[in-house]
Amino acid sequence: MITEKRFIPLLVTLSVLLAACAESRAAERQTVSLDGQWQIAEGMSPTEMPTAFTHTVPVPGLANLAEPAFKDVDRFISRENMARRITYKLAPDDWLQKYWVGKVDQERNYFWYRRTFRAPKERAVALLKINKAQFGTAVWVNGQKLGEYSGCFTASVFPLANLIRWNAENMLVIRIGAHPAVLPDTYPAGSDFEKNQWTPGIYDSVSLAFCDNPAIETVQVAPRVATGEAVVQTRVKNHSASPVTASLSHTVKTWKRGKQVSACEPVAVALQPGEEKVITQTIRIPDAHLWSPEDPFLYVVETRTGGDSVTMRFGMREFRFDAATKRAFLNGKVYYLRGSNITLHRFFEDPLCKALPWNEKWVRKLLGDLPKKMHWNYFRFCIGPVPDRWFDICDEEGLLIQNEFFVWTGGPGWFKGYSRTYDTDEMIRQYKDWMRDNWNHPSVAVWDANNETKDDSFGDKIIPAVRALDLSDRPWENSYNKPAGPNDPVENHPYLMISGWHDKLTFKMSDLETMDGKPGKGSLPSDTNPPIINEYGWLWLNRDGSPTLLTENVYAQLLGTNSTARQRLDLYSYLLGAKTEFWRAHRQYAGIVHFVYLTCSYPGVYTADHFSDVTKLTLDPAFADYMGEAFKPLGVYINFFQPTLKAGKAHTFTVMLVNDESQPAKGTLTLSIETEKGKELVRAEQPFDVKELGDASYTLSLTVPDYAGKCFLKATATSDKKPKIKPTVSRRWVTVER
Repeated sequence: MITEKRFIPLLVTLSVLLAACAESRAAERQTVSLDGQWQIAEGMSPTEMPTAFTHTVPVPGLANLAEPAFKDVDRFISRENMARRITYKLAPDDWLQKYWVGKVDQERNYFWYRRTFRAPKERAVALLKINKAQFGTAVWVNGQKLGEYSGCFTASVFPLANLIRWNAENMLVIRIGAHPAVLPDTYPAGSDFEKNQWTPGIYDSVSLAFCDNPAIETVQVAPRVATGEAVVQTRVKNHSASPVTASLSHTVKTWKRGKQVSACEPVAVALQPGEEKVITQTIRIPDAHLWSPEDPFLYVVETRTGGDSVTMRFGMREFRFDAATKRAFLNGKVYYLRGSNITLHRFFEDPLCKALPWNEKWVRKLLGDLPKKMHWNYFRFCIGPVPDRWFDICDEEGLLIQNEFFVWTGGPGWFKGYSRTYDTDEMIRQYKDWMRDNWNHPSVAVWDANNETKDDSFGDKIIPAVRALDLSDRPWENSYNKPAGPNDPVENHPYLMISGWHDKLTFKMSDLETMDGKPGKGSLPSDTNPPIINEYGWLWLNRDGSPTLLTENVYAQLLGTNSTARQRLDLYSYLLGAKTEFWRAHRQYAGIVHFVYLTCSYPGVYTADHFSDVTKLTLDPAFADYMGEAFKPLGVYINFFQPTLKAGKAHTFTVMLVNDESQPAKGTLTLSIETEKGKELVRAEQPFDVKELGDASYTLSLTVPDYAGKCFLKATATSDKKPKIKPTVSRRWVTVER
């Protein structure tokens, strides 16, 4: 029973608690998603807003998803694509002079997006964030222009507290360019010689944030694995006209369970009107659970100022390359990279793309389920960024990402009459924003400045200007330019069959038998930096099995002119798997990354992917089979590519094994000859023992059986590992002749 004397102090205590709770709630950031259906209209003028909005469109998404549809919504030919067409006599020579900034084949320059939102009760700070939109962004709130942003691949943030009607409905209008030509020619809007369509859109999320001063502008978390710590750098800003003081605090919890693991002492911060400050602190992470593709464990840091709060997710992981060993290191240990590429901005032009890139289930299968089945741990997001949610999923599923900025300009003399230079200051501004958007993702392992580009400004000016901003000091890849740092990786694109593009195919698979896998002379911008292969093959087929523009002549020479789609798809997978085995077996590269896992596929494309049904993400069965074997951590390679074997003859074969895991691999290696239907005709076997992260070669002898017909020469490595794992298989197509 509560007496009257005890009841009065209890009321006082309760009122204090309620006031504290109310103050705590007021200090929280309110975030409102503006994703969903927007109204959309078109126009020619950058300043005259349309009077009628008679179409709707999803955000995030692309303008070609509008209902009713707009005519010629993505008809634009870039300067790079024009140069390619002119060089190969597919367009008039004067196109580059007439349409230097690009050939616009649509009757609009802009799209205008509109929607309303209800603002909460008044807060000191209101921020609009557009994660990504192309091409260029301008914003109006309640009829007044708020500002513009030229970036196409990075987030734009606009303070809008002065224009908001608090606790009421507000009108938001966002204008984007309908094509890249609306932006200054020296600004990056995407450069791709093989991209045929350029679709505009707000292709990432849009949100509003409401808080009080001081506002948290950015939080960067940089793990220090060796010491079990995380460096947390916080940028705070006072948006008000009066000085403010605040107490900056951080709390670290596990992401899934929300268990607190650490906190740091609050730091007092004093800010003058309009002032920004950067505060760097170190937080101990006891018994840190490291992040890796095999174990993608995540933490969150909760940051508060008393006026604002932000939760940022991170993983305790460090990734680097090492010039001395020419290897990649994850959390201090050698880590071999196996994977593929995604060119999302090419997939945007695929007839089947539609809204798939914003379908959570589809994206999670693309980045999670299938890569695990294919034994991939590393992707390059090539010539074009992805929505932020893709990186979240990579963090959760466990993928390392080489994150490439959308620049592909080749080198001098690549194509007739073509050249491009960028505004270095603008590039630096946008690369800073690009890093800010991505630096907390443990999946982001490498900054990739450009693709197949020769331009000294990247290594001499752009990368040095921004590199130090990343407290994790990630490696930078600089394509065909000299590397920016002594341990930075360099890429190689050994397209062994490129001669068959226009001329006679001079390379034969049997050439691999005498090759050592080393980079060709002059193929790398540096012979001392760690090399990776992130493109190879030159065997692309459309999903229906038809050759692309780059491979018509190749398949005509490999299979003749009367081959079936299934024959081509099977050969593609077989040859690509064999090349993958070869590159891995010789251990000359830190990583082997195939091109390309996802892109567009329709008549007239240059490359294509491996899906028999991209809407359901069903891989072609031959690709899943051969490449799934070729990328297993325990890799097997038969160094044999002769088309025939003579019945009754004894033959000795070399079989090479690689072990990508940090424990020895032991078991039984079997070499056999089987019929097409799987009947074993002869076999030999012996034990194998490959040290951790090592490789080994074995010779096995067979007497070719008395048989005539098509067969498989098959090497099978069966591990003694417990629990049991499926054997790894390498196969060669061969005809046994009597």
